Amino acid sequence: MRAGYGRFLEAIVIVLMVAIAVEVTIGITYRAVGKSLAWYDEVAVILLAWLTFYGSALAALRRAHIGFPGLVNSLSPMWRVPAVLFGKSVVIAFLVLLGWVGYSVLEVLATDYLISLPRISVAWTQSVLPISCALFVIAELLNLPLVVREARGLQAAATSDLAEKLH
Repeated sequence: MRAGYGRFLEAIVIVLMVAIAVEVTIGITYRAVGKSLAWYDEVAVILLAWLTFYGSALAALRRAHIGFPGLVNSLSPMWRVPAVLFGKSVVIAFLVLLGWVGYSVLEVLATDYLISLPRISVAWTQSVLPISCALFVIAELLNLPLVVREARGLQAAATSDLAEKLH
């Protein structure tokens, strides 16, 4: 299930990367010939934000965010699992709160529209926040059994190269 979820998140990130690359290329081409697209900058910013938020869910699944495994490993074995569970609980609670606040803001933004593309609701562009928070929580929950096994010492740490280089 974790691998399939990873492929799903990778597909989203790849689509967004291709979309932003195409959009920026089109924007540069138009500017080079002396014609500027009115919507170029606004759409590029939105695509970059979406790529950042959805990419963070993928990074969470791969455990590539900055972490402090040395802190947990320095604890006595009796305290490692509670420390990991506490840390994951705080992260998940924060993401649930952020997602809930992001969702509640969508109603406020429902009557606002993009400046350059007045048919597109700002709420639609900002829906990335609650959606990515939900995807991030799923990633954290999928990683939880592995992290608990590592804290118990039943499995070697499976940190990514990026996470390993950052601490």
